[in-house]
Amino acid sequence: MTHLTIHEWGRVGVHNGSGQVPERAFTRSEANAILTAARSHPLANRAGTNILVDRYNEISTQQVVGVIAAPGCSLEILPKIDAEASEDDETVRTRLVAMLDVALGLKLGDGQALAMARQKDTLLDILIRLFADRLLVEARRGLPRAYLAQHQDLSALRGRLDIIRQFTHHAVRQDRLACRFDSLMPDTPLLRIMKACVLMLRRHARAIETQRRLDELRFLLAEVSDVPVGALPWAWVRIDRTSRRWETLYRMAKLFLKREWQRTNHDARGGQGITLLFAMNDLFEAYIAALALRASRSSELTVHAQGGLLYCLIEEGYGGRRRFQTTPDILIKRDGQTVMVIDTKWKRIGRNPEDAKRGVSQADVYQMMAYARLYRCPEVMLLYPHHVGLGAEALDAAYGMLEGNERLRIASVDLVLGEAAVVERLAGLILPAMVRRMATG
Repeated sequence: MTHLTIHEWGRVGVHNGSGQVPERAFTRSEANAILTAARSHPLANRAGTNILVDRYNEISTQQVVGVIAAPGCSLEILPKIDAEASEDDETVRTRLVAMLDVALGLKLGDGQALAMARQKDTLLDILIRLFADRLLVEARRGLPRAYLAQHQDLSALRGRLDIIRQFTHHAVRQDRLACRFDSLMPDTPLLRIMKACVLMLRRHARAIETQRRLDELRFLLAEVSDVPVGALPWAWVRIDRTSRRWETLYRMAKLFLKREWQRTNHDARGGQGITLLFAMNDLFEAYIAALALRASRSSELTVHAQGGLLYCLIEEGYGGRRRFQTTPDILIKRDGQTVMVIDTKWKRIGRNPEDAKRGVSQADVYQMMAYARLYRCPEVMLLYPHHVGLGAEALDAAYGMLEGNERLRIASVDLVLGEAAVVERLAGLILPAMVRRMATG
């Protein structure tokens, strides 16, 4: 199997001719399979060029990360956090697993997840192993069961007698009783989803130990019905206090099986491939929002991701409709009033002294000015990932808006330092804004 690892905006070769295939290249048939998987993904545009671009002799990646797996080949795409930093793939992969853990609320735990991420496995291998390990622990503790209605023909009465069936099918058979009863069984909607996930992941697990664990899970889930992925009972799953310990596993199963925010996809017809892709803009935003919530936990502030939804314009005249709805990435509020609007940008911000704009897009500035006006917010912020080119200190520049009291801050946050440092950095950016808001009324 050909497996290649590449970074955002990177390129991988495609061998179109005869002869030996280079080590860092796909054959044309493998490249076509990878491209087909990318084009069928919900995240893709019509041609799939926002994920992968086919340049005949090479494939180039865009601003997405994750794994695209097809029969006989797979492509892992890692974040390009800092092009100038000399970090190996294991380090970047470790950071990506940590971001996914926080952004998706997987609660993987730093120890096991990060230890596995440091190994020379792909992101897909890591997530499959984490799922298998956690599910095996819970399955050994005991499967959740529920009372399910049963209909059986028995020699002795159990439960209630099915009168209609008894006098139509067993009218001349006194040795058979049509019984209706409830039985405590593990064939629940939650476990049907778990089993479907196990069966699907078994086809893609490469490590022998992971395959062994998935095989054990198939045995433990033998009493659970096999349900096609397209017919899984998602709407019937209820996570309550009795099944709370299965919540993380349920989130991970959705990550593998269901097309949601995580942008996961697989071939539901034949199960030939599995693709987990994450738009880095969305992932960075969700990561910062989750850590901003931690940073403001001890204060009176509340954090709202993808909130607001105010409109910029309204049509003139009676019954005019509102137009151009806004969705700020993160709103920081206190007592219902917006203290700060944060818009995250997965871009490389500059610190060139000759560039007075620091490489900030003019459209981004206009957007933030609109947020300041609509949400009556005294402070708005563009937040970027830190990189070596910005120097040792994180960027924090402020600009006053003409004809108003609002100000725009341009800041960076260093993801390399880890979650605790990011939380501390966000607290230092957010909490002073609350103080200033209180001072100005």
